[in-house]
Amino acid sequence: MGWYSPRKLPATERRWLMLDPKTPLAIYMEGSLTTMIAKMGLGVLRYSQNPIVCVIDSEHAGGCAEKITGIPRKCPVVASVREAVELGAQAMILGIAPPGGRIPENWLADLDQAVSLGMSLVNGLHDPLTPRYTSLAPGQWVWDLRVEPADLSVGTGGAAGLSNRRVLTIGTDMAIGKMTAGLELHRRALEKGMNAEFVATGQIGIAITGRGVPLDAVRLDYASGAIEREVMAAQGADLVLVEGQGALSHPASVATLALLRGACPTHLVLCHKAGMTHLQKVPHIAVPELRPYIRLYEELAEVCGTYPRPRCVGLAINTSHLPPNEAWDALRAFEHQIGLPCVDPLRFGADRLLEAILH
Repeated sequence: MGWYSPRKLPATERRWLMLDPKTPLAIYMEGSLTTMIAKMGLGVLRYSQNPIVCVIDSEHAGGCAEKITGIPRKCPVVASVREAVELGAQAMILGIAPPGGRIPENWLADLDQAVSLGMSLVNGLHDPLTPRYTSLAPGQWVWDLRVEPADLSVGTGGAAGLSNRRVLTIGTDMAIGKMTAGLELHRRALEKGMNAEFVATGQIGIAITGRGVPLDAVRLDYASGAIEREVMAAQGADLVLVEGQGALSHPASVATLALLRGACPTHLVLCHKAGMTHLQKVPHIAVPELRPYIRLYEELAEVCGTYPRPRCVGLAINTSHLPPNEAWDALRAFEHQIGLPCVDPLRFGADRLLEAILH
């Protein structure tokens, strides 16, 4: 398992690229390293090609990020921004993705200190930081990821006419592994020599790959058009993996329709967590039975024959909370129930899902 390594983009394509892959990073996770909202920092820790100098979280200071998170990347956990600067960090990534995407008020003093000490900031939350820091040193910058791209237009359904394979990761919940499944499939496709592209649609994927569209920052009228533009830009690839967002059954999620219309996917991969029966943040809502839920996604994508019908080719199951023997038992049980390949791509590899997409 390696870190994500995107292809080198010509300058004309670097619409979002601000972070030099050689820039040493600190991941700011104060009070959040082992919480459910830590997925931004954990995603960067797992996949970024940048050197990670340290993680900042005073609650776990003195520890090793690898031992605490299980992610195979060694770096210390420190208590303060100043320690991160002393270790050589030049930019700091805000490492949480909480519901609502707001910057915690108690983080602002540390962000101010980071800027005053010369660090640049990568901000994936909805609150923009650019207006707060109007006077920066030469070479210093603030990258607000959740900003609507310029020159968007409405969707046209144009991706339906493409001849390549377009895979959309869908889910039974938010924060269920859609980005991870897509990145693991993309990494494996590249290792096999395939011409494959990953379309990031959220702040974590954009921070990792350097490009994409922050779908939850795009006005509704332009949402499908924004996805369509990214997919059409990648039409030269044989395989395009589109990062999913949200879930059809989630009351706070409206992203699925824009993704289906913008990407016009040919294949779907359903992401789910073993043992989960109700939504994690909205526990009074049950997870639907998976087979009819898959069929609903396929039928909504097709709209009674208006668009080509995508086929769900497998499930990406998060088994990280289970010991290996129970994980394998869970995967076999899902396969028996659904009749499709069911794998934990992060834990056991994405080969079977990739084979299902290709064959």
